[in-house]
Amino acid sequence: MANKTSMQKMTVTLPEPLLNRLRERVPPRRRSAFIAEALEEKLALEEQLAAIEEAAGCWGDEDHPEMGTDEEIDEWLSNLRRSWGDRLAELGVTGESG
Repeated sequence: MANKTSMQKMTVTLPEPLLNRLRERVPPRRRSAFIAEALEEKLALEEQLAAIEEAAGCWGDEDHPEMGTDEEIDEWLSNLRRSWGDRLAELGVTGESG
């Protein structure tokens, strides 16, 4: 979460057992940030699920007969990854850190 974002207060109602768990685990001055981070993660997951649902059915086996078996999919992935490696090599990028 960006800390230069303007902040607003909001009142929410939560079950007492959940609040007790929050109080036990998170110090008082960290609770807003903790809740914001948890909410950010949950919203990101919901948005990903919505995108998956929206895209459902857009890929049919009949559209990609070259990927009919697990082996063919593995080969396709290997070729794709190899092309990434080739491109990185062209750019002079290595896997070494330093």
